[in-house]
Amino acid sequence: MAQRIKGSDIEISIAVDGVVQANITAVRSFEVTFETDIMSEGYLGEPTERKDTIFKGVSGKLELHLETQDVLKLFGKIVNSARVRTAGTKINIKATLRFPNGQNPKLSLNNCEFGALPLNFSSRSDYATTSLDFACPDYTLQF
Repeated sequence: MAQRIKGSDIEISIAVDGVVQANITAVRSFEVTFETDIMSEGYLGEPTERKDTIFKGVSGKLELHLETQDVLKLFGKIVNSARVRTAGTKINIKATLRFPNGQNPKLSLNNCEFGALPLNFSSRSDYATTSLDFACPDYTLQF
């Protein structure tokens, strides 16, 4: 039995102000990048530069098929938050990874902000799709 994890072993949930959006489940892909920068500084009398790393938050992309109007409602909450019409809206993304050996770490991406919100209707026979680019200041990992 393979010990690697597949997409079918990952459960994604989106919560708006603590309420899980249960009808947003048709996740096609999920990508997370832990953003770091390498800093380098040279000093007199030293043969090489000193290195350091800084953490700059988390970014990612979530691709969804539209199953219900709930994705459009999520868009509305994101836009209203960006317009500062609904102060304090918090959108969190949680991924539960189910490894074959029984380990189930949970990655929580908190206070996500979103970029453009595209809707794609590419052809008669394709499902409606959206891609959500997001960035978060921090994350938690629960083992």
